[in-house]
Amino acid sequence: MQTTEEKNIDELISLYLSGGLDQAELEALKQWSLQSEANRKYVRNQFEIWFSSGISDDSVTFDKEKAFELFKQRVNQAMKEKNNTRFTWSRFYRVAAIILILVLPPTAYWQGRKTVKQTFAETTIEVPTGARTKLSLPDGTLVWLNAGSKMLYSQRFGVDDRKLKLEGEGYFEVVTNKKIPFVIQTKEVDLKVLGTKFNFKNYPEDEEVIVDLVEGTVALQHGATEFLLEADEKLVLNKITKQMTKTKTNAEFANVWANDELFFDEELLVDIAKELMRCYDAKIVVADSSQQKRFYGSFKVSENTIDEVLGTIASTNRMKYRYENGIHILY
Repeated sequence: MQTTEEKNIDELISLYLSGGLDQAELEALKQWSLQSEANRKYVRNQFEIWFSSGISDDSVTFDKEKAFELFKQRVNQAMKEKNNTRFTWSRFYRVAAIILILVLPPTAYWQGRKTVKQTFAETTIEVPTGARTKLSLPDGTLVWLNAGSKMLYSQRFGVDDRKLKLEGEGYFEVVTNKKIPFVIQTKEVDLKVLGTKFNFKNYPEDEEVIVDLVEGTVALQHGATEFLLEADEKLVLNKITKQMTKTKTNAEFANVWANDELFFDEELLVDIAKELMRCYDAKIVVADSSQQKRFYGSFKVSENTIDEVLGTIASTNRMKYRYENGIHILY
């Protein structure tokens, strides 16, 4: 059972996390933790529960996931009780580091700091075929993800880096932060910005990586080669030949998919077929003789069936299609 003194210490810890601890109370917490090894261990173990840092002696059985959920519940409760305080994950990490200095011996601090950073698991966002989603990243960046896309980022995103991994297509409105660049990492190319709007398309099964820049500037790194894009420029990387091509474009059409539209700007038929499969959750096969043909077109998804879209493309007399056994065959 907790003593009255320990309950008071818990209250100081709660106040510290919610931003309500003044300098005198912080000093009281520090001095109490330094009075004895038992006190220091008590404070340390309490902060393990708050921060899920994973630092505990062998006598403590510690469930990180349960503790982290408890931590978030406690912070949410603290925020409700103190409406004028705004909690952010960047502040959380800074506070965690301060606490480690306060309650750990110097030799344990650096290991503890490393453990706190590693405790943040990756967040994974996956969008099924036939769907789209919109979300806000921890730094305030807005993201629209297209069907069949997958995005991964650390729960400490925005603290000391803004790196994420993407498979698929996303439209990004990046919040400016000159100190922490925004980076998208993929197998073929990395993209780095400070604050801008762009559409990035790189499905694993597609033959091309396509980046359309709406505003600002982005840098793309492919091996030892770096390309800079400016507004209304488009970069296409052929994954097979490794050739990168930069052209002028009307980038405002690049993200029309987020508004239930399809827009093909001289894209390969084989990639158009993959886009249609993701959008309509259908099966399509493209004959070898037609895979490298390119088409231009715009369609409203909800107002057109896949047969109507294919029929319009076929009306150009550059391809034909038929439907057999649940599969659309383009040739």
